[in-house]
Amino acid sequence: MPTPIITVKNLVKKYGNFTAVNGISFEVNPGEIFGLLGPNGAGKSTTLEIIETLREKTSGEIWVNGFSIDIAPEAIKKIIGVQLQTAGFYPSLTLTELIELFVGLYQTAIDPFELLQKVNLTDKANAKFKELSGGQKQRFSIATTLINKPIIVFLDEPTTGLDPQARRNLWDLIMKIRDNGTTVIITTHYMDEAEVLCDRVAIIDSGEIIAIDTPNALIDALVASGFEKVKEVKKANLEDVFIHRTGKAWRED
Repeated sequence: MPTPIITVKNLVKKYGNFTAVNGISFEVNPGEIFGLLGPNGAGKSTTLEIIETLREKTSGEIWVNGFSIDIAPEAIKKIIGVQLQTAGFYPSLTLTELIELFVGLYQTAIDPFELLQKVNLTDKANAKFKELSGGQKQRFSIATTLINKPIIVFLDEPTTGLDPQARRNLWDLIMKIRDNGTTVIITTHYMDEAEVLCDRVAIIDSGEIIAIDTPNALIDALVASGFEKVKEVKKANLEDVFIHRTGKAWRED
């Protein structure tokens, strides 16, 4: 077994009398896409923000690539990439200017054109962020997580609100990031997305992990318990029909 790149032990986060995260433990292996799944308010985003050093924990232990979050939070920040929400970007700056701004903050060196090429946005290099479509904004947001050449990337609901083409193309991008050796931690409300992308998932509810395994193993266990779908499962779904009929080319709003 590989040495985990992230280890979380007995993590607790309380807000007064409310416990948002209730003693969860899990490990993430290097080079995998690991999904944190759960309904709204389950504690998954809080858990991510604590690992990202953006929020303080109440108790528990966390190591990221061998660094303790209590002892070396600055070292952790240098090796992770965190997807920013739209509000995190200056809307009137061009994509090139935004990349150059982040390069200065990270004190690193990267070619803006090369980075934009990875997310198919070279034709928008001189466009302002506010002029982008929803899918373009999400792709640029993911691109910015790669500026400091991280070994771990955190993506919080990266495909929410996107059309089928944009969603499928972001899947390809996320898998490419993983295939290049970067560990990816993702949250999503789309179970089909988690099933396609994630090597393993942890399902969180009411601040506790209620299941953790590969998607296939979790599905097989449910079927073995006697569960049956009311509707016959087909080899394709309506989204597959949509993509097949309209194509998978990048589309803009």
